[in-house]
Amino acid sequence: MAEKKLRITLVKSPIGAVPKNRKTVEALGLRKLNKTVEMPDNDAVRGMIRQVRHLVKVEEI
Repeated sequence: MAEKKLRITLVKSPIGAVPKNRKTVEALGLRKLNKTVEMPDNDAVRGMIRQVRHLVKVEEI
């Protein structure tokens, strides 16, 4: 069975966000607004998403 993945899209600018959240967004590979990345669905990535859930949109694929 194929590994589950998450499609993560940056929908709100991290400019005014807490510095820790800005670093988390960058660590997810999101550099520009509306940029989308695919990441593996694991606990580490889920934790990062939970930290910045107000800035991103997540879809399971």
